[in-house]
Amino acid sequence: MNNPIKTIGVFTSGGDAPGMNAAIRAVVRTALYNKIEVVGICRGYEGMIDGEFIRLESHSVSNIIQRGGTFIKTARSERFHTAQGRKQAYENIKKENIDAIIAIGGDGTFRGALAFNQEYNTPIVGIPGTIDNDLFGTDFTIGYDTAINTVVEAVDKIRDTAGSHDMLFFIEVMGRDAGFIALRSGIAVGAEDILVPETTTRVEDLVNKLRFDRRNNKTSGIIIVSEGDDLGGAYKVAEQVKMKCPEFQTRVTVLGHVQRGGNPSCMDRVLSSTMGYEAVLALLDGKSGVMVGIINKQIALTSFEKATKHHQEINKEMLEMARILSL
Repeated sequence: MNNPIKTIGVFTSGGDAPGMNAAIRAVVRTALYNKIEVVGICRGYEGMIDGEFIRLESHSVSNIIQRGGTFIKTARSERFHTAQGRKQAYENIKKENIDAIIAIGGDGTFRGALAFNQEYNTPIVGIPGTIDNDLFGTDFTIGYDTAINTVVEAVDKIRDTAGSHDMLFFIEVMGRDAGFIALRSGIAVGAEDILVPETTTRVEDLVNKLRFDRRNNKTSGIIIVSEGDDLGGAYKVAEQVKMKCPEFQTRVTVLGHVQRGGNPSCMDRVLSSTMGYEAVLALLDGKSGVMVGIINKQIALTSFEKATKHHQEINKEMLEMARILSL
């Protein structure tokens, strides 16, 4: 049977994540190998609505596998939430003779892809690109490994200062709705406590723990705080601790967008390449409305509906392990 797909459009949407370029590279070269043309849709859904398209050849994706960010740009699009915006996007991709789409992004990206797929029946396959690692249907998302390594590198440096001055540092990491970055990086840096959105922060318990540490000659400390912690982030937590323990020298560091950038790790480069390759194969196999994931080292396809309705659960056993190892 002849392959009905002649041209694939690929875009990145939402927050950037290290490894997105590697995924685009894999999509382009896998498609070209299968005699399919590739069009880059710049700035995600916004570019789809505005008609910002570029033809991608093999040389277009040379020397990008090691670069962070996304060379075809990304954006968040309010207009794509409207029927008129999606209609304009559809008309533009038809003008470009795009037969199928690969969307690289997170939860919001796949919600948009689900609506677009249902309204216009355009074949779409998703690749999970978000540093938060909170998407259901894959063990790891593109950018997560690089982000936690960025946090670890930064906190290792901060701990040098904390130890030199007997200070207590509250380090805020990304994770508005999920604490995956905080949990893994917190374990890796030997944090005295890890505060995540999935659990309730009890300041009294934290203070008791810190006082116990001081009695056992721990004169400095690192507290990792997800930005979505129920107390309102690192500044709020530090303020309440300081009120109860004025004898502590406290400092707050918000790592912010530094976690999004940087060269992708080896794991993220391989993960992105694998997912980009498999996304093209999924389209060639007639799959649509699904996200490519890797579960227990095996390729898994999860429907957009399921991927956006459910969320990856944080490992409570790892939280308990982190608590014990901090004693």
